[in-house]
Amino acid sequence: MSEPHADAVRIVGLLADADRRAVVAALALGASDLAGIRRATGLDARAIAKAVDRLVRGELVEVSDGHHLLIEAAFTRAARLAAPAVAEEEHPEASDDEARVLRSFVRDGRLLSMPASHSKRQIVLDHIAQSFDPGVRYTEKQVNAILVSWYEDTATVRRYLVDGGFLSRESGEYWRTGGTFPIRPDVG
Repeated sequence: MSEPHADAVRIVGLLADADRRAVVAALALGASDLAGIRRATGLDARAIAKAVDRLVRGELVEVSDGHHLLIEAAFTRAARLAAPAVAEEEHPEASDDEARVLRSFVRDGRLLSMPASHSKRQIVLDHIAQSFDPGVRYTEKQVNAILVSWYEDTATVRRYLVDGGFLSRESGEYWRTGGTFPIRPDVG
């Protein structure tokens, strides 16, 4: 694996171009097709095509059936990998038993290895499943973009998440169907 800050450097490089920044901004604000990007940016079709092509090759944008999607998980992954290590306890939200398991198998936001024990594996998978928002449908590419920040073998983790009932899959889409849902203070 490359240095932890390599993804952040790659993203900054992709965003160094004004046209690419404009396209990313348009996608982040809801544009999903070339006409919407053109309206939001004022760029001509050639400039948009060039920017989109580079963003797709840089794995920040996915194009499917004429719809453009910003892969927001790439920013999260880059930030997580580039962030300095925090000295405080890494899993403060977990119970003592869960924290002990997580400390053994997850360090600095990365899965060190998959537990052989079913009960320990469930704790780790539940922790990973919280990376997926309930009610959101993800393409396999988006799932892999999230999972690669946890573990290089995304297929294995993805299979465990589906087999364990944390994610469901149908017609190439995935969505969260299990795991714990932490109580958030901003939800009332």
